[in-house]
Amino acid sequence: MYNHHYLKPKKTTSAQVIWHICRLLFGFSFVVSGFVKAVDPLGLQYKIEDYLIALNLTELSPLALTAAFILCSVEFVIGLNFVFSIRMRESSFVGLLFMSIMTPLTLWIAIADPVTDCGCFGDAIILSNWATFWKNIVLLTAVIIVVVLRKKVRDTWLSPFPSWTLTVTFFIIPMALGFYALRFLPIIDFRPYKIGNNIIELMTIPEDAPKGESKTTLIYEKDGVEKEFTLQNYPANDTSWHFVDQKTVQIKEGYVPPIHDFAIIDNNNDDITTDILYYPDTTYLVVMYDLTLTRLTGLESLVKLHQYATEKGQPFYVLTASGETEREQFSNATNTTFNFCSVDPITLKTIIRANPGVVVLKEGTILNKYAVY
Repeated sequence: MYNHHYLKPKKTTSAQVIWHICRLLFGFSFVVSGFVKAVDPLGLQYKIEDYLIALNLTELSPLALTAAFILCSVEFVIGLNFVFSIRMRESSFVGLLFMSIMTPLTLWIAIADPVTDCGCFGDAIILSNWATFWKNIVLLTAVIIVVVLRKKVRDTWLSPFPSWTLTVTFFIIPMALGFYALRFLPIIDFRPYKIGNNIIELMTIPEDAPKGESKTTLIYEKDGVEKEFTLQNYPANDTSWHFVDQKTVQIKEGYVPPIHDFAIIDNNNDDITTDILYYPDTTYLVVMYDLTLTRLTGLESLVKLHQYATEKGQPFYVLTASGETEREQFSNATNTTFNFCSVDPITLKTIIRANPGVVVLKEGTILNKYAVY
């Protein structure tokens, strides 16, 4: 007689449920992290350069872009392999190694605070340094559980060839997204300067926005003894006390508008930000954050755009963080007469991921952005 006992499905254990939860939690987190980095490799490059500066390793800066591509690709591949339970033996090992490096690193970042934003989710999701560390503690715990319980779960459902084929495909996807962003611009713009946004509106602080709070402590000395006072009880009219120092500590951060550092200074050191933002016609802003690094392959198209804007009577400004010497050298080398203005380099890198890149404005609204080649 045929034994129907063998047709019964195996019972799912609690260990298997925990394993799948940890696998999916870790996988989806890495997919999101890798994807938002892949669509904006220059943003990740800038963040890596910030870390290298903090670590006094600026000689490694030329490798920052390569490291950005490797980092986002590894995260994306590990994430998708975890989500689809592919090559789990290799993926779980790489994931554990990755988190074993990143967790202590983010602890140092949280304590030393060399940068204000870790950049783990690019510009899509901004986390504090301590939030990033605790997030990594959760992910490290999850991947440890996946490694420990892996042998108790049947995690292989594809033969080696298709599983490796999918893994290679997963690797190609972030590489393709990254190279597209370098050649053109990111397919998704997570920054406040995306097309359609109005800079004026994003610089405005609402009337009902929460205000920041700070505490000021005044230190005075009398007869060789120092004492701390507040602004309400310090000895203003007592000449026997001598002022020593003042300390101000922020208790509560107030509302910070999405755009709070946009300022354009012309050659006469005049702030022309308002004039540009409220100009009723089209304005062309050409971003060249570092003239020594600016690509010259698209110079001819910029010259034609300059001529077109001049004929139409439309403003045309080149925004840069380079100094007067670099500007003169650029003008002499390229035989151009661009109107240069000064802007903070971080702001320029945030506005557009291109050097050079063109931003088309009208009454503060970004009509278009594109890289110049």
